[in-house]
Amino acid sequence: MAVSVRMDPLLEQDLEQAARRQGITKSQFIIDAVQRALGHKDPATLYRKVMREAAQYRVSEPMPEDDLPAHTANLRQSLRAKHAQQQDDYAAYLAQREAARKDRTAD
Repeated sequence: MAVSVRMDPLLEQDLEQAARRQGITKSQFIIDAVQRALGHKDPATLYRKVMREAAQYRVSEPMPEDDLPAHTANLRQSLRAKHAQQQDDYAAYLAQREAARKDRTAD
């Protein structure tokens, strides 16, 4: 069934932008809004349903290094090394900054 609605041009622009951001048509945006207003679509109910379903999933322990394919083990090792280097660099930066602060306060 077709329904025609008159609205202010600025409101229609807002409608077009909101629909575009969500990747849906203006018609679908309006239908969703009406369904929510009538209580047919409740975001809180949907959220609770998704959270209940997500609670069923369990995250497994990471695979031991010996069981990984070679390229995955190499990537993991490379990322760990890079992370360790970044932590060392940041610790050195903090130590340097603290030393500079002490030098300023000693003067």
